[in-house]
Amino acid sequence: MRSATLGAMAFALPRTGNTAQTFVSKRPPPGQRKFSSRAVEATISQVKTGIGDPELAWMFENCYPNTLDTTVQLSETAGKPDTFVITGDIDAMWLRDSACQVWPYIPLAEGDADLQRMFRGLIGRQARSILIDPYANAFLPDPKSTKALSWAVNDLTEMRPGVAERKWEVDSLCYSIRLAYGYWKATGDVAPFDREWSRAMRLVVETFKEQQRKTGGGPYHFQRRTEVPTDTQALGGYGNPARPVGMVFSMFRPSDDACTFSLYVPANLFAVASLRQLAEMAAEVIRDADFDTGCRTLARDVESALMRYGKMRGPGREEFWAFEVDGYGNQLFMDDANIPGLLSLPYLGCCPQADPVYQATRRRALGENNPYFFKGAAAEGIGGPHEGLNMIWPMAIITQALTSTDDSEIRQCLRWLKTTHAGTGFMHESFDKDYPTKFTRAWFAWANSLFGELIIKLSQERGDLLKKSI
Repeated sequence: MRSATLGAMAFALPRTGNTAQTFVSKRPPPGQRKFSSRAVEATISQVKTGIGDPELAWMFENCYPNTLDTTVQLSETAGKPDTFVITGDIDAMWLRDSACQVWPYIPLAEGDADLQRMFRGLIGRQARSILIDPYANAFLPDPKSTKALSWAVNDLTEMRPGVAERKWEVDSLCYSIRLAYGYWKATGDVAPFDREWSRAMRLVVETFKEQQRKTGGGPYHFQRRTEVPTDTQALGGYGNPARPVGMVFSMFRPSDDACTFSLYVPANLFAVASLRQLAEMAAEVIRDADFDTGCRTLARDVESALMRYGKMRGPGREEFWAFEVDGYGNQLFMDDANIPGLLSLPYLGCCPQADPVYQATRRRALGENNPYFFKGAAAEGIGGPHEGLNMIWPMAIITQALTSTDDSEIRQCLRWLKTTHAGTGFMHESFDKDYPTKFTRAWFAWANSLFGELIIKLSQERGDLLKKSI
């Protein structure tokens, strides 16, 4: 996703000292919005009244509904709702992004029939997409189309109709589980979880097992003719060697960049949490005891390998999570702004926020031990190889705030977000640490949704913090 071409820099005019009176909504007019929800509109009105900083309130109003306003395409297939969610500036649906884009609306779904229809449609579309190809990360609006994304048309892999790009990322399948589980727990609605969804979830588990590579390399391989090393994989497309220790091999990170070592720790931790969620649904929704047991057994297998191979120790023998490992003793520490990364582990339910191993990991990720942590005149935060050095991702700043219990740290994150949107009122993919008017992706719905989610969380848990000017 987000190829080098689509990652080209955007430049905005410098901000010009806006006042509260000039904060005009950047939302499309009501008649031009892709999808509307009365519950979302009521939430916007309610939350805005508790935000004391006019600019922050304006940013929330722009960002929180952006996915619904601009990216949701709701139709019907075989008499059932069918929801396709584009990322923003790319006309394709990533399993990861689409699940994250709608995530902040899940708490509102129980009381909003329109949202329920939208979620049912997306859960169904994701299931059908997984059945097309569980190794693909992105899909086309037309499941019969053979026109892949422009940068993927010559990829050396098994492309199938309906697939936009075929980068194998463990987290893609985890996000489909997270979406289904989150919706079910919030609403109690079991309508989306039909035989098709059940088949897709069984394929998810089979794919995870296949990519443990205990009996060989498996069917997946991927190469791309490119000058960008992180867009392709080594050794015939199977990736650098790793020992089959029980962790799930992942060829790409959630940034869509190639893994250095094939055992990507954050995604494996996410898989453990997701498999346990799926086990619960297997027991209570599908009512299949064998599938429940299979999910839990696989989760224990992956977790056991993580505990043995996924941790590192600092000079003081303090334990922290590695970013990637190969099972032979080689380990990489860094962090990437995308989710799942090390910083986001408690946000995804992979560990408690206060867990000492996580806290040690977090300190390293937010400091000089992380080669992709940047400090500049405009802000400081995590970036990644995808957009290169000195480019901070707002997503990482938002995640830092979501995983913090320190009011001063949270306020600092809000201040950075407020002063680096370059006058646009939206979150971007990344911005230069010194010059925030130099940014990538003016329309990136996932980052907008995540910002909205942060503000909602703060309004519920730290309302007094939002009442003050940032």
